[in-house]
Amino acid sequence: MGQALSAKQIRLWRIAVYFYFGLSGFAMASWVSQTPNIRDALGVSTAQMGWIIFGLSTGSIIGLLCASRLIIRFGGRVIMLIGLTLSSVGLVTIGLGSSWVPHVFIVFSALAIFGFGIGICDVAMNVEGTAIEKTLKKSILTGFHAVYSLGTFFGAMIGSLANKFDFPIMAHLFVIAFIVFVLIVYFSRFVPIGPGQEDKEENINETTAKETFSVWKEQRTVLLGIIVLGMAFAEGSAGDWLPLVIVDGYDKSPASGSLMFSLFVATMTISRAVGDILLNKFGRVAILRASALSAAVGLVIVIFGGNYYTAALGIVLWGFGSAYGFPIGLSAAGDNPHGVAARVGAVTTVGYMAFLVGPPVLGAIAESIGLLRSLIFVLIGVTVAGLLAHAAKPVSPVKKLEADVLEQ
Repeated sequence: MGQALSAKQIRLWRIAVYFYFGLSGFAMASWVSQTPNIRDALGVSTAQMGWIIFGLSTGSIIGLLCASRLIIRFGGRVIMLIGLTLSSVGLVTIGLGSSWVPHVFIVFSALAIFGFGIGICDVAMNVEGTAIEKTLKKSILTGFHAVYSLGTFFGAMIGSLANKFDFPIMAHLFVIAFIVFVLIVYFSRFVPIGPGQEDKEENINETTAKETFSVWKEQRTVLLGIIVLGMAFAEGSAGDWLPLVIVDGYDKSPASGSLMFSLFVATMTISRAVGDILLNKFGRVAILRASALSAAVGLVIVIFGGNYYTAALGIVLWGFGSAYGFPIGLSAAGDNPHGVAARVGAVTTVGYMAFLVGPPVLGAIAESIGLLRSLIFVLIGVTVAGLLAHAAKPVSPVKKLEADVLEQ
């Protein structure tokens, strides 16, 4: 093991990772808040917009698939920095391709770059968060995800104000990209390289392609992946479509759509902020079941409520229900320290399939039945996740390791 970090270094490391989580959400929400305006600027249909967003999904999945090996080779700090730098470049190019030189291919390509950066950064952030948990010997991963939601909230609120005052798309996204880039460069110096290099030395032979694929044979890992898939679908569908759901489904302005998205992420932020307390008191399974139920009820209200103000209540329930699936799934996947990188990476990748499949599928379905009715498929996803919640029950690392040995 390398030299131990001082209490101050650990504190600064933790603060830096908080900022990376927050800035990632901030960048994502800034793009989402502009989706109605970008659709109009490009002159495309809802279905076509879904395929444009597919660029973001594709880039994210490629990033997730590459992330583990990139982190092993270069370390978490470098990959977080590169990831959000690419995302900043992507934001600026999205603005360029939707205002200065409007073209579908430019926006699609820019979203792919943006998504790739977000994807590799997402895995690196969670690896860093897990390392900090081990250093502090307590659960804090839900808190990191709460800061992600907080960043998303601020990004959505600023986006709502930009829409309200007709701030140009290019100017808005350029300012956001500049803020993100400056802050990530500043905080990167507080993320230690040493622990990452040690993890690299310890795991480089362990994290082979064979082991990466072998975790898919584990029933519990597959079930956790399905849970995260369903709950991420609930979160991701709001991120991709909620502003447009309000604009098209309730005949409201883009500013109103961004405001409702802000309400969604505010609920997620508050929920995740108290997540560790709730998890310690009630356990993973109970919280997952309550989350799935809340998301399902919220979606029913949004889909069938028919009233803008009633929909706000549904969005609150939807936001609460979407808050815990992703962090709980990753935490459960990390119960067994043997092969944890491959297992967490597998669950993360499965969860992100929601972002790959969701946008084009919902967009295509919406062409026939409307965006509101297309959310029925999201409702099905969270219902399945709730039924499988028992898979997140904590497993003793020793017993799990014994089970792995028997399987092999």
